[in-house]
Amino acid sequence: MNARVKELTGGLPVDVNSAACASRGILEHVTSRWAVLVLAVLLDGTHRFSELRRAVGGVSEKMLAQTLQTLEQDGLVRREAHAVIPPRVDYSLTPLGEEAARQVWALARWVESRVPEVLAARAAHAETKARAQSQPQSQRQPQTQAEARPRPSGRVAGGRAKANDAAAQAG
Repeated sequence: MNARVKELTGGLPVDVNSAACASRGILEHVTSRWAVLVLAVLLDGTHRFSELRRAVGGVSEKMLAQTLQTLEQDGLVRREAHAVIPPRVDYSLTPLGEEAARQVWALARWVESRVPEVLAARAAHAETKARAQSQPQSQRQPQTQAEARPRPSGRVAGGRAKANDAAAQAG
């Protein structure tokens, strides 16, 4: 690790699985819902804000501005303001941004190619869950460790005894 990297990371190793690692924030920025789409559009070249907004369907003006600002801060997007009337701002990828965009674009293409399988898995999961919910409680398989643990007799959720609840209702 060179001295500058050590200084920027506080001497900590760069490990995306470490909660304290700066790579977590970068990963969050690059893989956010809108950043993936913005980076993919910018792979085609320089775009104005309005062009990006049209190309990235469903993004609000505010969210697009925030996404571009975050990507610019991370050194992935270059913002070039032209001193003309009306004001004109162009956005393009930096070399680092182009590298990141190619990576997330590959992921986006994979997602597009796997939509049928994912939708089938979701439907199967929902069907299994619905079937389990329709079974009597005594026939259900526990779905989590917490559900698998037997509850102490005479207790309900929250730890109160059933007798206390019955006494409160009677009084």
